Formats: sequence, structure tokens, C-alpha cells
Amino acid sequence: MKLSYDKETDSLYIHLSSREAVEAQEVAQGVVLDFAEDGSLVGIDVQHASQVADISRFLVEHLPLAA
Repeated sequence: MKLSYDKETDSLYIHLSSREAVEAQEVAQGVVLDFAEDGSLVGIDVQHASQVADISRFLVEHLPLAA
């Protein structure tokens, strides 16, 4: 998983997979889900991110580590 923030557009993108998105669906104002060909979720786009979330810090809890 990877997070990308674009300061110019104030968009936060959460990459859940490296697969290509072929379909997008806005599920709430400013929140777009991207889907792969098979319907699996590959990313989440949060527009105007600094207005809807505290993006000044990032906290990870209980992260499973690969063996």
C-alpha cells in the first residue's frame, strides 16, 4: 500500500494495489473509489483531503509484517 499526496490539488490517493484502475465511482462528495477489471478495489482518492482529514501526521497500528 502506498499513500500519495498532491499539495497542488489537495488530493490524497491511497494505492491499495499496483493493478490498473478501469472504473471509478464517487461514493461520497470528494471520495472516489477506483476498481480493477475484475471489480476489486485498487485505490481511494480523497479530494480536498486537508479539509476532511488531519493529514499533518500518519499513524500506523498493528501493521502485519511479511516473514
